[in-house]
Amino acid sequence: MHITFAFLFATTAAVISCNAAICASAPPASSTQYWITQPVDHFGGAGGATWQQQYLVNATFYRPGGPIYVSTPGESPVNARYIDKSHFTSLAQRTNGLLVTMEHRYFGASNPMPDLSGASLRFLTIENALADFAAFIRVAKRTPSSVFPIPVVANARVIFGGGSYSGNVAAWMRAKYPDLVLGAWASSAIVYGRLQNYQFDLSFGRHLAQLGCAQRVSQAVSEVDAILLSNNSTQLASMQAKFGIPALSASDSAGLLAALITIYSMTPVTTAGDYLGSGVCSFFGNTTITATDAYAAAVRSTIQQAGLTQQALIQIGDSSLGIDNYALGQVNRVWYYMSCTWFGNWQIAPPRDSRLKGYRSQLVNMAYFQTNCPKKFGSGVPVPVDVAAYNRKWFSNLYGVSNVFYTGGSLDIWRDTTITTSYGTILPPARGSLAVLIDGATHAQDLGADSPSDLASVRRARSLGDALVINHSEQSEGNSVLLALELDGHMLLLLYFFLPRFTHMNYQSPSSTQSRCDYEPLQRCLERNSGDRSKCPEEWAAFVQACQKKKQAETGASSRSSAGCEACEAPSSS
Repeated sequence: MHITFAFLFATTAAVISCNAAICASAPPASSTQYWITQPVDHFGGAGGATWQQQYLVNATFYRPGGPIYVSTPGESPVNARYIDKSHFTSLAQRTNGLLVTMEHRYFGASNPMPDLSGASLRFLTIENALADFAAFIRVAKRTPSSVFPIPVVANARVIFGGGSYSGNVAAWMRAKYPDLVLGAWASSAIVYGRLQNYQFDLSFGRHLAQLGCAQRVSQAVSEVDAILLSNNSTQLASMQAKFGIPALSASDSAGLLAALITIYSMTPVTTAGDYLGSGVCSFFGNTTITATDAYAAAVRSTIQQAGLTQQALIQIGDSSLGIDNYALGQVNRVWYYMSCTWFGNWQIAPPRDSRLKGYRSQLVNMAYFQTNCPKKFGSGVPVPVDVAAYNRKWFSNLYGVSNVFYTGGSLDIWRDTTITTSYGTILPPARGSLAVLIDGATHAQDLGADSPSDLASVRRARSLGDALVINHSEQSEGNSVLLALELDGHMLLLLYFFLPRFTHMNYQSPSSTQSRCDYEPLQRCLERNSGDRSKCPEEWAAFVQACQKKKQAETGASSRSSAGCEACEAPSSS
């Protein structure tokens, strides 16, 4: 359905249009709010109703011919820091680019409906969200004077960037709208849905292990779990007092503790230190106190450092709070809806019979999360969410997509929902896309503002991405360009963005070469799942990794011979 859009540009006080006087002056501050009129449903399901979507512009560095960098904060309200204090800011400065950050529908002030009831949230779909961004980009290319406060050349090249869920959006925009988006930078994109995401805990454990405190943290969680599972109200109250948390139910206390202990895992690791080490492991290093006492000290410190009041802790931990509160502006409610209806990713404890170490209570299980889906959003919400269908549609949608620069951190707590999982890279080869695993980095760390304390691995990944984007902005699509890049003493020779195969680079010490291809597990998985490769990500990763190593060992990296290994030529996508 073709829609003609009217555009409004407003601050909270007045409407701004790009007239001659404004366009001739210095660009407005990047905190200036602009608005675009969007349909509630791009596919005709809302009777033509419209709403206003907010975006911000940083035109400080723009010169005619420069690219447009579009991003979204995803599940957060829009803020000028996304275009003033991110890595894309320095990239725009180098490339004479213009920066735009757009609020995602249903977050911040960008609300298609008057409330967040289940009925109102039915228009929160991936298709509608992508169509919002596409509508803006389409007009920005055709009639830029109607959407920007300075003169911008028509048909400018667009690079879409984002981290975490926003990284999904970036990659999906390139996949669905390649005519509008020339390339994407997808950092820690959580593109692979997991219904039972206990891998979240395993990633957290790997980070703790690197810092030397995983064993004691796991021990403390087990000791506290014994209290939470005891049904002893006196012991529960005593534990809550020791940890400085409110008097919640046992299961909500368990969920709150899991949230508090993992807070620092999302903060960047720099040469100045690792916040998870100072915020958690430093307490467990004191062997003169019990593991549980160390756990309590770490939680109390986190509460104090974050400035969390008891009311704030109740809002974080009480799973029944706000079930019937449909007021706008509830970030957690909207994200919960996405989890209930899109991709799951419920952060649960590892299964009891798995013998895997856990870092959250066994009470943080599927029932803890899923029972609230129909309570919050209505009986029409299916339980469980069909994550397999989501992956078939949206993960598989990335197969073969060119010109996407994927980055992921080796210490990312979300790592096993990204394509650079702990099992290997789980997307099949694709022309012109590149994946980089950044050693020692956490979640979407490469998109933060450049700093002298950045890890060398982060600087290398950014330099590579910058070179690719810069070259990408200067070349016609379809050309192959040979780049030789000196990145902190590491010479990288590669074909940028129009590579004949998907490239995976890992800034870690290379592992030993495998002696054979690991094809049979993939074959068995495909047979079990009627050829649906989206259900076999771990087998696929092992398959590709073993193949690549075998090829290099037997025929050399430059050879395209299969070397007698069926895995060396990937089976076609189902």
